[in-house]
Amino acid sequence: MKALVYQGPGQKSWEDVPDPVILAPTDVIVKMVATTICGTDLHILKGDVPEVSVGRILGHEGIGVITQVGGSVSQLAVGDRVILACVSSCGQCSNCRKGLYSHCLNPEGMAGIGWIFGYMIDGTQAEYVRVPFAENSVYKVPEGMTDAEGILLSDILPTGFEIGVQYGKVTPGDVVAVIGAGPVGLSAVMTARLYGPSKIVAIDLDNSRLARAKDFGATDTVNSGDTDWKEQVLRLTDGLGVDVAIEAVGVPDTFTMATVIVRPGGHIANVGVHGKSVDLALNELWIKNIDISMGLVNTNTLGMLLKLV
Repeated sequence: MKALVYQGPGQKSWEDVPDPVILAPTDVIVKMVATTICGTDLHILKGDVPEVSVGRILGHEGIGVITQVGGSVSQLAVGDRVILACVSSCGQCSNCRKGLYSHCLNPEGMAGIGWIFGYMIDGTQAEYVRVPFAENSVYKVPEGMTDAEGILLSDILPTGFEIGVQYGKVTPGDVVAVIGAGPVGLSAVMTARLYGPSKIVAIDLDNSRLARAKDFGATDTVNSGDTDWKEQVLRLTDGLGVDVAIEAVGVPDTFTMATVIVRPGGHIANVGVHGKSVDLALNELWIKNIDISMGLVNTNTLGMLLKLV
């Protein structure tokens, strides 16, 4: 089969590789129909993730059709159209029972790491992929859902929702700022609406993305290239600052932006994947009683989100 293979920092190749095979009775093989390029893939290609070995097939998002099933798989069948969760989870270990799928303790790839596709085992940017723990790691596509819609549930939508909205503790009446109106940021904008905030402010450098954010439910937009961007945000909050600042870019400047617009007692939810360290002005954050959260998506909301699409 053809696959996109990591060849070291800055290097990749499209080449012929052996087809995957069933290795465990809980596996399935999926013929990929669509995949995506995640920002994490770009970090890998830049060399920011040294654990990824040369020769690894990249990718952790996808939608496809099951072509083989392992001997213990009973809830899935050949021909099923499925969304692959970007995190593989056994569903049985202590972390999985807490919903912490991102730190599944089963030693597939590496014990304690649920994100294994394109990282510890071969990923989805190929014609076929082996999926471990399939009955807890793939979801049947509802009838009528397109591939373009379904693939958003593999990683993008759950990440914006879980790490942005849920970790950010959005509550009714809040003013929520989403910094970065890319796919994950737009997912946070869209799912924040589920909790009834009074305002959702999208912040980005690109006016076309800001216009798109309005389509997804943002009540207000601010171009962060404006010299008075901070003042624009504060005016929307009567000078108090936002209740929840969701950072969805992954660079030091945008994280700092979140710290200067959040109100005392507010929440910063860091969603972006950072390749560089960020300086924390802990004296300022401490005195303002700021709560900071971050994390790797668990995809434990994927079943719920499927019902909303």
